[in-house]
Amino acid sequence: MKKIWVTGSKGQLGTELNIKHQKLQEYHFLFTDIEELDLTKKQAVAEFVKSEKPSVIINCAAYTAVDKAESEPEKAFLLNRDIPANLTEAAANINATVIHMSTDYVFEGTKQQPYVETDKPYPISVYAESKYAGELEVQKTGRNLIIRTSWLYSAHGGNFVKTMLRLGKEKREISVVNNQFGTPTSAADLAEAILIIIQKILESGNNFGGIYHYSNEGMCSWFEFASEIMRLAELNCKVNPIKTDDYPLPAKRPLYSVMDKSKIKRDFGISILDWKDSLGKAIENFSK
Repeated sequence: MKKIWVTGSKGQLGTELNIKHQKLQEYHFLFTDIEELDLTKKQAVAEFVKSEKPSVIINCAAYTAVDKAESEPEKAFLLNRDIPANLTEAAANINATVIHMSTDYVFEGTKQQPYVETDKPYPISVYAESKYAGELEVQKTGRNLIIRTSWLYSAHGGNFVKTMLRLGKEKREISVVNNQFGTPTSAADLAEAILIIIQKILESGNNFGGIYHYSNEGMCSWFEFASEIMRLAELNCKVNPIKTDDYPLPAKRPLYSVMDKSKIKRDFGISILDWKDSLGKAIENFSK
């Protein structure tokens, strides 16, 4: 039975994969987080891969504190560049495929239409630089896949949706930036897409590789995202629009990071829900 190894198993995406992986009962899934295996230890990773021999490694492990990365770049690069490097090198030794998760933040955000996979990244923060460095490592060997996603949320871990739900219950009004545009992504939807990709890769002998974009469909500002959360959750909290300059943060964000998903839909036959539809489903589950 072929093995699938999921790293970062306690994060948003890793947790969703753990919940949904039984849809692929013909494969054996391994889930690890820092307690089971420190991925920054190159030798430990090499030994684990040599012992378990996974066919596919899904790397969900990452440093995601965008603002904190500005003051601790070494840690951001250790987790976002060195871990993918360790996994990719170990995978190449047994001819395994790495599916590595990356981010829309690798782009500068000056484009006026959705970014395609061939657009050149131009990271504008330490976090973005570390994630792009990780992409470059994954592309060094083998037929590996990089999936860039954006504005990820789920019922697990910390994320914007959970923060808004909490603030909506605590406050009468909040202010959210309305001039940064992107697309919210349900981690549950992304996990479903990854399971489809795994199956296609293993059935085809991996005729795929390179970079793919995945988010839900549509686009919005953070202000529109927050407003929709309040509406769906029926919270009586007013959301006020403000400009990015009115809410300065340590790390710069792209003002526009909407991604084109044509390639992933074409290559893997994946259908993608609109962000509002997925958000509605998620908030129903959040309240259960």
